[in-house]
Amino acid sequence: MPYSKPKIKNKDSNILVLAIDIDNDLYRKTRISGPLMGRVQNLNGATQLALADPEDSDSNTMFYAVKLYDKLKEEGYSVEMATITGAETEGYEADKEAARQLELVLNKYKSEECIFITDGPSDERILPVIQSRIKISSVQVVKIKQAAGVENTYFTIVEKLKEPHFARTVFGLPAVILLLFAISYFIGAGWTLPVALIGVYLLSKGFGLEEELINSFKGLGFSIDRMSFVFYISAILFFITGLFIAANNYAAKLMITGNQVTAIAYMVEGFLTILPIILILYLIGRMIDVRDARYYFRTFRYAVFIGSAIILWTLLYSFTEWFIGQIYFSQLVDFIIIAILIGASVSGASRFMRRRVIRKKNLKGKIVVNDLGAMIGKIAGIDLKRGRMIINTGFGNPITYSVDKIIDLSDKVIVKQ
Repeated sequence: MPYSKPKIKNKDSNILVLAIDIDNDLYRKTRISGPLMGRVQNLNGATQLALADPEDSDSNTMFYAVKLYDKLKEEGYSVEMATITGAETEGYEADKEAARQLELVLNKYKSEECIFITDGPSDERILPVIQSRIKISSVQVVKIKQAAGVENTYFTIVEKLKEPHFARTVFGLPAVILLLFAISYFIGAGWTLPVALIGVYLLSKGFGLEEELINSFKGLGFSIDRMSFVFYISAILFFITGLFIAANNYAAKLMITGNQVTAIAYMVEGFLTILPIILILYLIGRMIDVRDARYYFRTFRYAVFIGSAIILWTLLYSFTEWFIGQIYFSQLVDFIIIAILIGASVSGASRFMRRRVIRKKNLKGKIVVNDLGAMIGKIAGIDLKRGRMIINTGFGNPITYSVDKIIDLSDKVIVKQ
């Protein structure tokens, strides 16, 4: 891509030329960790990456950043440069790591604005995180010159499929689906069970529950030195027991009735009878972990989870019992109303306690960051009656956030993006 001068209004501004490698090819292929700060580190990193994989576009992005840095230096601008990296898995983990590295860069370089260098849309999704921390005066997209045609498209697809993130989606998901159908055929469950499991997975994917679940398991604190270890192990053992109970119920009812739908209903009932024990053990373990880490405010989140779990479990269990004829429809309605009342009470009590803690703490003037680690601004005031807090951003414009978005209080106030 030829050099194009970015539009910079103030020549006296401290400018940061910022390149990004969101899927962390730099570390995966060269074992060089981000952030890279300064011309020497960036030129060395780009060279090493180009030698390791000449077809990787991230090296071209870094070379372009070095070229732009040199041009701006020649023209008399006050300029620094850096490259930040994300994570191989992309998504939340990559954004969080990129935000962490950006904080390190900005702590060293007191830049007032930045020129963002990217090689495509996958990097550009990090723009809101960067904009929350520093003004972006220009976005430069690096496009690689290459011959167009079917052959080039084919080789591009083949190279992308070698990367773990794409390989898991393209090969992993179909493989799991085929295995589910094979296992279902082997145990005589037909196509209903695998289709139901695939539906549950797609539902969790669509509502964003998959990433939340993965992040939750990553933060289990699974160590034998912790008291929570006992509760996690117990939850896992009860989960396995629940699967055995569900399988036995399914096999027994299928043999008696010969009806797949009825057998699945009994299978679900068998697992749901033990699900509350699993959830209670898991939540106790999580509460112990957050208290050990002195994140007391986060314990209120689990009260909301408990309220939601009560509603969901009661709905599923009551509906299953009604479907197999164990309760009347009027009893199903009663159980649903009771579950909603209990769940709402637990969530309401948690909300009340959260706001009571906020009222006792003096949060005015405290720095506010989002859950990716990017700074939003400082608290100018809090109105608990309306459940709002006013934050002054670095650009001088106040914004309003709900106090219910606060997920932790420490030296900083952390809010959910």
